[in-house]
Amino acid sequence: MVQIKTALTSRLNLYSPIISGPMAGAATPEMVVAVARAGGLGGIGAGSQSSWELKTQIQAVRKSLDIPEDQPVPMIVGFIGWCLDRTEASDDPRLIAVLEQNPVAVWFAFGVDLGRYIDQVHAYNARTGRNIFIFVLVSSVEEARRAADKNVDALVVQGNEAGGHGPADSLPLIVLLAAVLREFGMTKDKRQPLVIAAGGISTGAQTAGLLSMGADGVALGTRFLFTHECSYSEAKKQALLEADLNSTTRTMAFDEVLKFTHFAPLNCDGRAISNKIIDDLKAGLGIEERVQKFEESARQGDNSRLVVWAGSGVGMTDEIKGAADILHDLHEEVVKRLQSVSKLLA
Repeated sequence: MVQIKTALTSRLNLYSPIISGPMAGAATPEMVVAVARAGGLGGIGAGSQSSWELKTQIQAVRKSLDIPEDQPVPMIVGFIGWCLDRTEASDDPRLIAVLEQNPVAVWFAFGVDLGRYIDQVHAYNARTGRNIFIFVLVSSVEEARRAADKNVDALVVQGNEAGGHGPADSLPLIVLLAAVLREFGMTKDKRQPLVIAAGGISTGAQTAGLLSMGADGVALGTRFLFTHECSYSEAKKQALLEADLNSTTRTMAFDEVLKFTHFAPLNCDGRAISNKIIDDLKAGLGIEERVQKFEESARQGDNSRLVVWAGSGVGMTDEIKGAADILHDLHEEVVKRLQSVSKLLA
């Protein structure tokens, strides 16, 4: 493979500027290892897992990649703000426990006050002499400004095409990315965060276009759900394979049946594959009846009401492959597209 050189690949010693997103409930150590071996950077999502579970997964990656104990593990651990608000106040705080395992990077998303957790990472780095990289997911220029003021290393600019959670009123990626890049153009007198594009990205052609806009890298979630290493059930993977470009919906209905609504910040909803959960909502059923139908379907093994988080690009993929193969294919397509674009110049 031809190496693609960006500020991200230089900073983190990568061959490819492609990240497999730290998806709680989907990404696995096996996915991280496969992506790393293929030249990219992979992540796991902390969710509400215990510190012991997270340490075990990080150690599994360290062992598989044969990384010495005194060296950082080439992976991201992703944290959701509203989960951290609960776990860090418990008798099993997660953040410092994860930092002590020395992952290359952490990733923060969705929270009322992510700044206090960013401060903890900066303090940990200063105390230990480490340089754990900080990604922060943003869905507006205002969020990007706040994160940049905290001296984070990279902004993950997520458009409303993304699967899973995000602000209900976020802009499409191509508009939001352009706005953030305009805000954080390269200057010589001020340290600027790197900019990573995310949301609805499924192909190398899209990736090449985003890099040409000025992104330093891309983060893909849904594309890596179509892998052997993804922990989604076979039923969920089948739903992915059957989905088309009009199959996903952004709504609180998925969180309502999962009883997650009291955790999420205001104005946050989620994108998943439409199914009978949405049919129940459109039929005007109240939340109690919708929850009852959802739980009854789960008990009976009825897959018509599965919550399958996925982005709007889900219909661009129609097969399950190894994560390393996917990254390799994406990377090669990026290279070809970039080479082709250069021919447009006289």
